[in-house]
Amino acid sequence: MSYFSPQKVKQHNRRKLKNHIALALSLMAMLFGLFWLAWILFETIYLGIGGINLAVFSEMTPPPNADTGGLANAIWGSFLMVLMATLIGTPIGIMTGVYLCEYGGKGIIASVTRFINDILLSAPSIIIGLFVYSLIVLPFKGFSGWAGVVALALIVVPVVVRTTENMLALIPNSLREAAYALGAPKWKVVLMVTIRAASAGIITGILLAIARIAGETAPLLFTALSNQFWTSDLSQPMASLPVTIFKFAMSPFENWQKLAWAGVFIITFGILILNVTARILFKKKG
Repeated sequence: MSYFSPQKVKQHNRRKLKNHIALALSLMAMLFGLFWLAWILFETIYLGIGGINLAVFSEMTPPPNADTGGLANAIWGSFLMVLMATLIGTPIGIMTGVYLCEYGGKGIIASVTRFINDILLSAPSIIIGLFVYSLIVLPFKGFSGWAGVVALALIVVPVVVRTTENMLALIPNSLREAAYALGAPKWKVVLMVTIRAASAGIITGILLAIARIAGETAPLLFTALSNQFWTSDLSQPMASLPVTIFKFAMSPFENWQKLAWAGVFIITFGILILNVTARILFKKKG
């Protein structure tokens, strides 16, 4: 009967009250965060979708107070630099992740590499932009699309490295041992077994890296700068959507501000698609 004593009942009620308070506070914190996210998304759609039309995708960035104009050169510049940065950064990231998981172990080289990778992951993108500015822009005495590509690739690499290492570490050793039992060399086991088994997770990391660099502004301000004309020459300054949005949003001209919101909508929608795709791939892997 001691279990049902008033003291026990009081303690039980007190624990239930604390539990309800903790759940209520957690729910309030979640709703508080979701409220601001929903508000940002609503403002982006409300102000951005009104500026979406054919001219946005077919015309160059206009002068102030022009009747027509678009973001074609900025969209193309962003696409080209993100594409090249992904093509450069992804193989480096995958090979580094494979080395760390399959060959490096807990050796000193692997430990130093992980430490440097963690620094790059947490470093503000503007630091990477300034680094590339001093490494490429100053020596070659000019801004260029290639400098922007290098800056974005340096952001891609650590994301892909971390994702690749983590995904490979999740592969059961029984798969590797089965391949070794069949007489397969280590390089073939890594290439044909572990990487293939972790491919969905690695692709997810690549998509998340693309989503990150697609909206980067600071590195491109110090490297690619901008260009009001259409160009595919990466050796010249190149327009990009984030930098154009930054420039147009800060201006007092109504047509530029409208295009800035249209650009924000395009980037948000594109990143949303990439994130949803990454989550679908990750669920398929699971």
